[in-house]
Amino acid sequence: MSRYHSEHQTTEGVDPLRPGDHAESPSAGEIASPTLGLRGWLRWAWRQLTSMRTALVLLLLLAIAAVPGSLFPQRGADPNGVIQWERTNPDVFPIADAIGLFDVYRSPWFSAIYLLLFASLIGCVIPRARHHFKALRSQPPRTPARLSRLSEYREITLPADAAHFDPAAAAIELAQSQLRRAGYRVHRYDGRGWDSVSAERGYLRETGNLVFHVALIGVLVAVGVGGGFAYTGQRVVVEGTTFVNALSDYSSFNPGRFVDGTSLAPYSLTLEDFSVTYQLPGAPGAGQAGDFSADVTIRRPGEEDRDESVIVNSPLTVDGDRIYLLGNGYAPTLTIRNPDGEVVYSESQPFLPQDSFMTSLGIIKIPDGLPEQLGLVGFFYPTQGVLPSGAFTSIYPDVVNPVLTLNVFSGDLGIDDGTPRSVYTLEVDGLTQHTGGDSDLESIELAPGGIADLPNGWGTITWEDDTELVGEPVKRFASLQIQNDPSAIWVLIFAALATLGLFAGLLVPRRRIWIKASITPDRVHVEYAGLARGEDPALARAVADITERHIRAISPPGAATDQTS
Repeated sequence: MSRYHSEHQTTEGVDPLRPGDHAESPSAGEIASPTLGLRGWLRWAWRQLTSMRTALVLLLLLAIAAVPGSLFPQRGADPNGVIQWERTNPDVFPIADAIGLFDVYRSPWFSAIYLLLFASLIGCVIPRARHHFKALRSQPPRTPARLSRLSEYREITLPADAAHFDPAAAAIELAQSQLRRAGYRVHRYDGRGWDSVSAERGYLRETGNLVFHVALIGVLVAVGVGGGFAYTGQRVVVEGTTFVNALSDYSSFNPGRFVDGTSLAPYSLTLEDFSVTYQLPGAPGAGQAGDFSADVTIRRPGEEDRDESVIVNSPLTVDGDRIYLLGNGYAPTLTIRNPDGEVVYSESQPFLPQDSFMTSLGIIKIPDGLPEQLGLVGFFYPTQGVLPSGAFTSIYPDVVNPVLTLNVFSGDLGIDDGTPRSVYTLEVDGLTQHTGGDSDLESIELAPGGIADLPNGWGTITWEDDTELVGEPVKRFASLQIQNDPSAIWVLIFAALATLGLFAGLLVPRRRIWIKASITPDRVHVEYAGLARGEDPALARAVADITERHIRAISPPGAATDQTS
């Protein structure tokens, strides 16, 4: 037994410092905690959810949950990237797909965090707004009886004959006027033998905090609701061709849940010319691209055609659609004829760049018109060079010595079974290779205007020279993204309000000032005190400034004062 316990026991063995109903070893059933019940547990859960600590934790979780959306390709924005990720990681893909790593922003766990944060913020803001509204309508607190107990305190004494008429009341009226002009809310509190004014300012700090949280809720609502009316689409447009803003003309289209694609803005876009400049060979940064510019013609019903340019980081706006330039490349025009000389294929096929010197890969599929379905895998070299291994490569991104090589495959291309297939990929498994690789024939090699025979006498392939049409042997293409997000302006407004509220909450001090004056037989005693809510390193300076201004106003020139702090 401890010394303290033994010294404070009576002869009966009971500690007089403990309450009479204290029990050392209560038997079962004597002390029982109250049961909350379902309603009590629900109230407890709601209070935990609507605490500011929970809101901050949910906000952090939302930021962490959004990280996989930037690490993994998303089906909504990069469906081809998802397909490629599946090919690269076939064993891990089913697990990653099951937990929603490729649809992060639509996954149940992300939505759960989003909705909980939304509910938590609303639960935090409504009670605080109600309390703040009441505080704005209330008067500043009553003047404490002993101001000298506050951390920031000053006092002065004046000779009674040096003050104004009714010196205490006059001093407080002057202080009240000065504090009101300084932005304080003021109220008079007079007691027995003294007059005082209580002043308070800094409610903008709490207002800023509320504005910040309300704006954050606004951002969540704008993103959640506005996202349902947004859509994003991609389209590859070759020089001289036209894109019509209709669902059927998109290469890929990702609508919000409230968009069906039937009410898109009516307009068309023709790519007239795509211009790009490269650093010349021998110069620093040779081959690096300079300015990109897609010159387009916009046509809208009932309006004259207008010429515009789409530049990187400078999108074009048409009827609320933002048109961005994402990429570019070359699109050789190829014509394939069957053995009878009939054209079975003639298109400018985009070839996707594979390196900085625009070595490009393209796929051509011929489902009909020949004895068998053909798939051609082609490589385009704007300025053809040769590696030490003998393989071709491009040594400059502009068209100087263009060469096109093609490998021919035959067999079932998988087009007739109704399964969607990408036009930029070719599944060669199960197909027969006729040129290049391990086949007996060399790859087909073409120059602009050249013609070559297909294997097995299946016809010919011609690379059309487009110099007369576009000024170069080969056309270029531009990869465009068309985006419409009606919530963007609301997100911007709420984000600006959140920023203003955050600055107000951080920079505006919340402080209270009291000034009290009392009269002795031959002296006037004036006290000044300040109190801050939270950290306010400028409080001492503020109290000193108020004191100095008040002293100068109530003290006639040459009057003696006694000031202490």
